[in-house]
Amino acid sequence: MNMHFADTLKKLRMDKGLSQQALAEKMYVTNGTVSRWESGRRLPDAVTISRLSGILGVDINILISAAAQSDERPNVIMVDDNRIILTGGLPIIEEVIPNASVTGFTRPSEAVAYAKENRVALAFLDIEMGTVSGMDVCRELLEINPHTNVVYLTAYVGYAFDAWSTGASGFMLKPITTNGIREQLKSLRYPFRTGGEDA
Repeated sequence: MNMHFADTLKKLRMDKGLSQQALAEKMYVTNGTVSRWESGRRLPDAVTISRLSGILGVDINILISAAAQSDERPNVIMVDDNRIILTGGLPIIEEVIPNASVTGFTRPSEAVAYAKENRVALAFLDIEMGTVSGMDVCRELLEINPHTNVVYLTAYVGYAFDAWSTGASGFMLKPITTNGIREQLKSLRYPFRTGGEDA
């Protein structure tokens, strides 16, 4: 349940003197959509949050912060076409981010499909995955949700320069380690509660 955002939105709406129906009409969404936001069953995307801030006359950062704090169980994904690396990395991520829902993918297309249905807080992406580049996957994920943090995983340090141009938060050399993940969490563009020792 995304109750921090839900409670914040409801208070701001009522302070503005708007009913759920009135806000829905201004946002060009259904009354049911606003109801789901205020019940904590759904979080709006970044574009919608921007529109909400304009209609409610509040700083967008108030709503973004509320949405970030609503990630009680953030979705974290790891995408690597090497099954051995994937199965070895997932438990390490779960150890460092114990309150996250951690999901692994060997196929980038499945990770993108998952991101369209679930709000991904953090994605660990291999850079070389057959004919698919992790940098292209990064661009797709950020198009779906600009507030997804992306950390690249690779065995080749030479990719670092190109990787920074994609909007990623970080870069890790394989193999993935607990200390490596903790260091990356310190520099996320959009921090969230991890539930780990640094939470």
